[in-house]
Amino acid sequence: MNPQAPVNAADDHWLTVAYYHFHTWTGKRPFWAGLFTMLAGAPIIYFPFGDTRLANVSVTLATTTGSGSLIIGILLITLGLTLWFQQGVRVFAGVAAILLGLVSLPLSNLGGWFLGLIFALVGGSLALAWAPGVPEAASEPDVQPLATTAAVPAPRETETGYATEKTAHADGGRNSAG
Repeated sequence: MNPQAPVNAADDHWLTVAYYHFHTWTGKRPFWAGLFTMLAGAPIIYFPFGDTRLANVSVTLATTTGSGSLIIGILLITLGLTLWFQQGVRVFAGVAAILLGLVSLPLSNLGGWFLGLIFALVGGSLALAWAPGVPEAASEPDVQPLATTAAVPAPRETETGYATEKTAHADGGRNSAG
């Protein structure tokens, strides 16, 4: 497919159209931050309740912090969904994801064997770093001459356009800071 060719959804396969819509949807929100934050909740929930087998040995990590792990994991999954659907609270969700990841370190089997901790830190950091894009039409500043703006008065006839040693006294006692 040629990247310079115009995209016509009527000519494309329905999977290609779905990909275009998904790509557009992910471009308007902190998608990867939400995904990493939701992935952080999975190992934090799983390891305290799951049963892992190594050869014939069953490794269970059931501790008294199972309820704490469940709460932290569900909150991280909820924060990940919040990042996807409510972009306005991305700073709160990012800070909360980082704090929950750090709290999971002592409360939930070393933060889900460090896997959930690392995903929470990466997801929270990506949420804090994400900024909404500016549309192309709004990115070009509206340049107006300085004299035509209403908020800035035009220079007086007695004022000099540049600074001299006598500027403060020559302009009628008016001094400028710059």
